[in-house]
Amino acid sequence: MRSERLAIARVGEYPGDPMPRKQWPATIPAVRQLLDEGLELGPATVFVGENGAGKSTIVEAIAAAFGLSAEGGSTGANLHTRRSESELWEHLSIARAPGGPRRGFFLRAETMHGFFTYLEQNPPPAGREEPVFHELSHGESFLELIVNRFQGRGLWVLDEPESALSFSGCLALLGALQQLLVDGGSQVIMSTHSPVLARLEGAQILEVGEWGIRPSAWEDLQLVRNWRSFLDAPERYLRHLR
Repeated sequence: MRSERLAIARVGEYPGDPMPRKQWPATIPAVRQLLDEGLELGPATVFVGENGAGKSTIVEAIAAAFGLSAEGGSTGANLHTRRSESELWEHLSIARAPGGPRRGFFLRAETMHGFFTYLEQNPPPAGREEPVFHELSHGESFLELIVNRFQGRGLWVLDEPESALSFSGCLALLGALQQLLVDGGSQVIMSTHSPVLARLEGAQILEVGEWGIRPSAWEDLQLVRNWRSFLDAPERYLRHLR
């Protein structure tokens, strides 16, 4: 993995506008730790954890602080339907690495239908062809978007992209992200429930939960242990559902 300058070297709380610790989402342990201690970022960072642990809140806030639309899109996208993002991004400060890329894209799985409509209503300039994403399957549209938009040096932020993808689709996405990192100059920040995507080679894996944020090896993740245990003996789990 090459080591060109990255888009974001560090993210932390903006000292001129601290977030009240009794205000959500600062009440989430992982968010509070981010505000209190800051976070160093490398070429690839993967957040994993249970629903409600704060991983998507953190990823969304980093994207917005960088200048990406909280509802998804590239730098300069102006997609706003119904504001649902937290105010966390307004209290963050990002340290941009000198010479790092200023462009990027935020793929937020839960808002992609609206983003594809936004693209249809704002077509590209004449001479630039773009797929009609609504005419593709859910998974195909995600992968086609990544091929179409994740090009060159940039900050590529993804929030639970596995929601649309099969196992083979996750492998295809993993390969695309890996190639961006190998080519150099790109930075990937992703939240995921997928043990496949969490295995992004060379990524810093951060597990979020009631403890806050902690680095973890892939094989030590609760996510990986749970899937291995289920696949080894599904009846052990299914009998409790009956």
